[in-house]
Amino acid sequence: MIILTLNCGSSSVKYSVFNTAHGTMLARGIVERVGLTGSFISHTVGTHEVKIEIKCLNHKVAIEHVLKLLVSSSDGILENITEVNAVGHRVVHGGEFFIESTIINEEVEDVIAELSTLAPLHNPANLQGIQAARDVLPKIPHVAVFDTAFHQTLPEYAFRYAIPSRWYDEKKIRKYGFHGTSHFYVSQRAMQLLGDSMKKSRIISLHLGNGVSITAIKDGKSIDTSMGLTPLEGLIMGTRSGDLDPGVILYMMRSENLSPEELDAILNRKSGLIGITTTSDMRDIEKKATEGDEKSHLALKMAVYRVQKYIGAYTVALGGLNAIIFTAGIGENSPTFRNHVLKDLEFLGIKLDEKANKKAIGGKEDQIISADSSDVKILVIPTNEELVMAQDVENVILRRNIKIP
Repeated sequence: MIILTLNCGSSSVKYSVFNTAHGTMLARGIVERVGLTGSFISHTVGTHEVKIEIKCLNHKVAIEHVLKLLVSSSDGILENITEVNAVGHRVVHGGEFFIESTIINEEVEDVIAELSTLAPLHNPANLQGIQAARDVLPKIPHVAVFDTAFHQTLPEYAFRYAIPSRWYDEKKIRKYGFHGTSHFYVSQRAMQLLGDSMKKSRIISLHLGNGVSITAIKDGKSIDTSMGLTPLEGLIMGTRSGDLDPGVILYMMRSENLSPEELDAILNRKSGLIGITTTSDMRDIEKKATEGDEKSHLALKMAVYRVQKYIGAYTVALGGLNAIIFTAGIGENSPTFRNHVLKDLEFLGIKLDEKANKKAIGGKEDQIISADSSDVKILVIPTNEELVMAQDVENVILRRNIKIP
């Protein structure tokens, strides 16, 4: 099948096209500044990348521009857009309604909209992209692939909060977890790479980007994860606070008369690394820390310490540990951050190969960076959420015997 995947943000549309018969990506790209001035597309086929300035008022126009590029004479990969068999859409929050990827209809759209209160930065934009794509490509199946689905295997004692039961019974307030497609992909790759030694797998997967999450994966299933009801819980992120005493929120609301909307903006957009320093980019923080900047050094130390605490906790939850995976922007490209995280964990049987670690930059291939004598394998695996989406779309269509044009 030829599958188009879409990951729609509030002002961007990230896309890729896969031929699932061969497991190959035919093209990828991103439309940026949707609805703003200075819109453009970065479109890549193989090693050839083009950047095209466009006028793009909304997501529908963005998707129309993408489809034109896919059949253009210069960079086109298709003879006709009818060759696209289905579209997969990334949706951040599926709540308890969606435990797996599903065909999109109006009812599904309504539920995604209802869940926007749990992921206000993501679900509304995801839904805009869905509606736009269904308008432009109405005759083919559209499938929603949920970030939360992989974590539906969490046991109740792990996903419940110690709050009044009514809050869960009526409002479904619980831990859901995110980055599920990423954690699923890299953990599957790790088990393939390590073979027989992973028959009883105890994996900790670290998705370290602007958004950051850690997941405990036992025998291929997520049993705990750091993000919660929303993507705000857990590790320190680029602009999100991560774990926080709820009393801080109550105190600040009272002392500065902050509204829920103002607090939401502070905790999601003005906290984390950017709250401690003036940047959310770990590359800048690492550089400034080496130059003696105290706030950057503190931010790095805090971020590393939070990761180490979770590794310790999840080693207990798993009943042991045989692999740690680093993925996403920081995880794939920062030997410094990986070294900081692992250097104090030798008591867990972790030994880093420093030369291999320094070479693991660029996110182009899977690499093992643990020493041969390490009891715990350490891997750097470039995440491929788009491939997981394409495969999920194909599986849903085949499982439900849906006819494609």
